[in-house]
Amino acid sequence: MALSEKSKGKVAIVTGGGSGIGAATAKKFADNGIRVCIMDIDLDNAEKVKEEITNAGGEACVYQVDIRDEAQIREGISQVMNKWERLDILFSNAGINGTLSSIEEFEISDWNEVIETNLRSTFLFVKYCIPYMKEQGGSMIITSSINGNRRFAGFGMAAYSTSKAGQIGFMKMAALELARYKIRVNAICPGAIETNIDNSTTKSESLKEIEIPIEYPEGMQPLADGPGSAEQVANLVYFLASDESSHVSGTEIYVDGTESLL
Repeated sequence: MALSEKSKGKVAIVTGGGSGIGAATAKKFADNGIRVCIMDIDLDNAEKVKEEITNAGGEACVYQVDIRDEAQIREGISQVMNKWERLDILFSNAGINGTLSSIEEFEISDWNEVIETNLRSTFLFVKYCIPYMKEQGGSMIITSSINGNRRFAGFGMAAYSTSKAGQIGFMKMAALELARYKIRVNAICPGAIETNIDNSTTKSESLKEIEIPIEYPEGMQPLADGPGSAEQVANLVYFLASDESSHVSGTEIYVDGTESLL
């Protein structure tokens, strides 16, 4: 049976679905018969992705959600249940780089913004999706990163790397706790991918004091000889969401063209 046949009728939530990896995954899901709810703070971008999906014959809806707002998260998930009466897949993908700064000069407000946006929101989405997945099981996929897990040379990324390492620890705890409900929880760890996440980056002058020069061989991603595409990551997310990965849980998978092994 084709993967698309197994996926038809399922419902997925994709956070940060208005661009980059989220948008590519939302389209991949829809192409395979999955109904997709795109949650994004940027309503215009999310609507454009929805339009692409519906024009291609898929089914999608959009909810504007600030992933730092617990009430908006709960309401968005509730609206998905009201619309489609089931939830099978959560792709907790939205996040920011935030401020890059030396630890000494890191403003507490900047630190909190990154931790709340990346790590706290992952906890909230998982927490509030559990009740709707308990009966039939499901798949939760978290977008973490090579940073904080297999790479630590992202100077100034102390908050970002901490949030991404925290996501892996949380994923493993959730995977074991939710296994009894047939809810699988995994994480993807992208390296350099062609997305717009750099738009959420602010570089502090203090970086000049802490950066250590690193010389890489030609091409930081030896396998791909350049940044990966959002579509390549979406293929992995779809696999983890599908029944083809039914015995995979509690696992982080790196998708970086071997970048983090240099």
